Amino acid sequence: MKKEQLGQLIIASEDMMYHVAKTLLYSDADCADAIQEAIVKAFSNLHTLRQDSFAKTWLVRILINECYAIMRREKRIVSLEDFNAEDVADEQTDYSDLYEAVRRLPKEARLSVTLYYMEGYSVKEIAELMDTTESAVKNRLARARAKLKTELEVAT
Repeated sequence: MKKEQLGQLIIASEDMMYHVAKTLLYSDADCADAIQEAIVKAFSNLHTLRQDSFAKTWLVRILINECYAIMRREKRIVSLEDFNAEDVADEQTDYSDLYEAVRRLPKEARLSVTLYYMEGYSVKEIAELMDTTESAVKNRLARARAKLKTELEVAT
């Protein structure tokens, strides 16, 4: 794959990359940082892509790894003095009940739901991206659907 083709793939995958990043990270600034770092790493490591047909999956895997890296850094950096509950409350009011319910899912389930329902990945592709089995992905999706159903029934 050439750099021009990768650039076109990134532009075409812009919304998908945001959805995946937002699934793991709450802050839009963190999402932007993760996407930017993933793009830089993708261009830097383009030679490691074995088959062009796996480019989108490869790009998502890089993005997921960047999101996890940001989560690890934030876990070390954030202190209680910096925590402002009003900022969190303002940020949470911008989203629908469904999006809020999805945000409350465990991160593996949240990522599985986003990739499956919002981005159209198959169970097999999600299992490869998350380095797990297909049955684990199916179980996460089933548990997430059940939890979302109960939470949304209560909300209405």
